[in-house]
Amino acid sequence: MDGRRRQSSRLGGGYQLTDETPVYVISVAAQLSGLHPQTLRQYDRLGLVSPDRTAGRGRRYSARDIELLRTVQALSQDEGINLAGIKRIIELENQVAALQQRVAELSAAVDGAAATLQAREAQVHASYRRDLVPYQPPQPGSALVVWRPSPKRPLD
Repeated sequence: MDGRRRQSSRLGGGYQLTDETPVYVISVAAQLSGLHPQTLRQYDRLGLVSPDRTAGRGRRYSARDIELLRTVQALSQDEGINLAGIKRIIELENQVAALQQRVAELSAAVDGAAATLQAREAQVHASYRRDLVPYQPPQPGSALVVWRPSPKRPLD
């Protein structure tokens, strides 16, 4: 949603692995992000990073979740932003991404409507009769002269 390119690979059986596929258990996600598993649980409780859940309610993190965990850590430690501020930043970034997607959709719809309008306009212009000349009223001060030939005289 944030405009970054998705990485994907094709696995056997038709299953496609993307950066949004939940594959990492909490211990692996903690290692990959450099955080303690308890910190990941806390972030989940606060709604900062919400991993998918298995049928047994176990957490499964995706590559995107790992990246978000690293971002939260950097904002917290490097920038000194508290967790409530980080949550608001993430919400606003998601909202911006959603609005950009909506703008792209509406722009595509407008482009489609403009193309349809141009095609319809071309159809209307093509249907005009070319043998008719539009009437134009005479201009003031212009004269109309009608010439009529004189009747033929019989030859002597």
